[in-house]
Amino acid sequence: MHFPIATYGRSDWGAWVGLSVVLAGGACGAAAVGDRPELLWLALPWIVPVAFFTWFFRDPDRTIPDEPGALISPADGVVSDVGVVREDGYLQGDALRIGIFLSPLDVHVNRMPCDATVRYRHHQSGAYGPAYSPDAAIRNESCSVGIESREPATLGLRLVVRQVVGAVARRIVCPVELGDEIARGERYGMIKLGSRTELWVPVEAGFTSAVAVGDRVRGGSTVLGRVPVATGGESETRAAAAAAV
Repeated sequence: MHFPIATYGRSDWGAWVGLSVVLAGGACGAAAVGDRPELLWLALPWIVPVAFFTWFFRDPDRTIPDEPGALISPADGVVSDVGVVREDGYLQGDALRIGIFLSPLDVHVNRMPCDATVRYRHHQSGAYGPAYSPDAAIRNESCSVGIESREPATLGLRLVVRQVVGAVARRIVCPVELGDEIARGERYGMIKLGSRTELWVPVEAGFTSAVAVGDRVRGGSTVLGRVPVATGGESETRAAAAAAV
């Protein structure tokens, strides 16, 4: 199985693995020079971090669904909540929010739910509480990215993808800029260690969720739900409305 190291996490992975290798090598060297094989046990605690960080920063390839109107998961993890919430940043209205909790064992690379153009970006400072709670996005540090669909079936549809830190994860990586065009399933960021990722869809879009609380999803491959496929005229109207906001 091909598990490359995530581009966004390569520097951190290298630092942790490098330190662990140096310390493990030092223990092995001390055992050899001092002719004390029992010192080899000192290397074991540093082998475990190498395995953990290599696993955590993995970035597997995914088969991206191309179903018109389908929105795919922006993250790996377990669906923690599905409900209608007010979004006053980019959407300016009620939206169906799907929250996904990522444990330290999940892939932490985030992906785009559809072909989109970045129209909004907001970083919120905050706490570092547990990320499994729906209230985490209010209290915790987060980064919201507002996007506008470029796909013919959902042209002009506005969405929000939000990265939220957790009690262990304290670093969000999101290098996107306004005007960036990002393909469906393409990587756009990462959260380091346990965290939460959300997808927000305007209620008026008619989005139907295909997942429920407790479902396990995979970023870039699981369909979270579907928006009614728009006709040519509906697409143009939706795009015009998005441009007017």
